Amino acid sequence: MMQGVPDGDDKPRAICTICGKIAYQNPKMVVGCLVEHGNKILLVQRNIQPAKGLWTLPAGFMEIGESAVQGATRETWEEAGADVEVVSPFIHMDVPLIGHSYMIFRAKLKTPHFAPGPESLDCKLFAVEDIPFDTLAFSSMLVTLNLYIKDLKAGKPRFHYCIVNKSLMNEVGLGKPILPLFNQFGLKSSSAVSFFQWFKPKWRRLKFGFIRAGAAPSDIHAHTVDNYFEC
Repeated sequence: MMQGVPDGDDKPRAICTICGKIAYQNPKMVVGCLVEHGNKILLVQRNIQPAKGLWTLPAGFMEIGESAVQGATRETWEEAGADVEVVSPFIHMDVPLIGHSYMIFRAKLKTPHFAPGPESLDCKLFAVEDIPFDTLAFSSMLVTLNLYIKDLKAGKPRFHYCIVNKSLMNEVGLGKPILPLFNQFGLKSSSAVSFFQWFKPKWRRLKFGFIRAGAAPSDIHAHTVDNYFEC
């Protein structure tokens, strides 16, 4: 294989030097569940890298042959031993820097039983005020949980879309998220709008000013949230 720009393309691709076949690298779909039970949510403590020992929502990569909902419920069972019923889609996040696209669903326990799977050290139900924000595994989970709390305070669940841009910021001392600052826009120039045309009557386009500066460029929580929509 060699790297080159195929005819009619504008990006470097892996090209077979024998047959000329192009090996495309496409984004991966991550699916998971935000499981609610008794005014608490279910989190798992990771037993694998990356972010071993940190907390996250049960989530993982979709498999070929399954739907997003099937993948989300499977990952929840594998990581938390929880049999869940999906209630509604909650958030779609794109993370372009690492080529991941997230779909997280709101779900509820079918039975009040759960236990850590092989990829988890522990799993627990957390009240909102007890969510371990300082030891969350990924910036995508930080965004998801902050928007969940925002919806709880508003008393109305919504569907969210945003782009999570991993940021190489190195400001020191900002150990907790800065509160979101929202400015409502009327323009709809983002490609995300055309992607979600079926939500058009209910769209509100917002500039999501949430910035979480990491203590170092490698901080997994250093990011900005852009092109934010809710409906």
